[in-house]
Amino acid sequence: MGGDSSNSNAGGKLLGRCVGSAIAGFSELALFHPVDTIAKRLMTKEGTVAFSQMNAVIFRDAADAGWAVKARSLFPGLGYAAGYKILQRVYKFGGQPFVLDLMRSNCSSPFEAVFGKRNSKAWMHATAGSLIGVGEVALLPLDVLKIRAQTNPQALSGKGFFGLVQAEGLGLYRGAGWTAVRNAPGSFALFGGSAFVKDFVFGLEDYNKATFAQTSLASIAGATASITVAAPMDVIKTRIQSRAHNDPKSGAVIIAELFAKEGPGALFKGLLPKLLTVGPKLVFSFTVAQYLIALSDRVLIK
Repeated sequence: MGGDSSNSNAGGKLLGRCVGSAIAGFSELALFHPVDTIAKRLMTKEGTVAFSQMNAVIFRDAADAGWAVKARSLFPGLGYAAGYKILQRVYKFGGQPFVLDLMRSNCSSPFEAVFGKRNSKAWMHATAGSLIGVGEVALLPLDVLKIRAQTNPQALSGKGFFGLVQAEGLGLYRGAGWTAVRNAPGSFALFGGSAFVKDFVFGLEDYNKATFAQTSLASIAGATASITVAAPMDVIKTRIQSRAHNDPKSGAVIIAELFAKEGPGALFKGLLPKLLTVGPKLVFSFTVAQYLIALSDRVLIK
């Protein structure tokens, strides 16, 4: 009986975390894919973008069309985006708690010895987030195709998913190193910043008992820190992934050209649109995931 109960609890946790995170990812995609497209197009535009150029940079071929056509133009690569976003949210939001559980079982003493018992909780949340963030590299092909559809749709013209995989092979993992370098500190800041606010601002011993408002404010802090810390690597990663598959430029060459032509400020291109959507975007998806995960724990785990 004990073994059956344990297996039931584990299965309930897995189901709840996966379903809750998937719903959060789908909802986030439906609401925020256009803003993500705008940010990606601004990041990949070389040189200074004047205000008078914004319409052409953002809407491209639909720049002179009506607003309905312009709105549709902000939803390129939706199939790839759906696959990437939902899998990414399930992996990150649903996977981080499992990594955290493993760390609590095996690494609590070292963390408490280094950071102290209270501080160790936030550090373990942040470290678990960083580890799960590095593993997101496995989803890179879908992210590459999503970004290419948003910024360089001609490269995908007339090609299906399997045709692209066959044609490019491991080339779809181009930029994997830069992605890992971006994700490690970004996810560390996301989960760590949120945990820090829950612990040291709201004084919560059990983070799962945070109210809706507390979770929202903690998410704003964590997401803002994450986006800002990861911004330079995100610009580089986006430019690597958006170029044509036969373009031989390495990340180092792209960085050198960026500094020479645009200056270091270009590393933060597209940051403002992202920061303007950090609140509603990540707070929304994080809150939906956490709420549904907690609800499933109450319903499925008896």
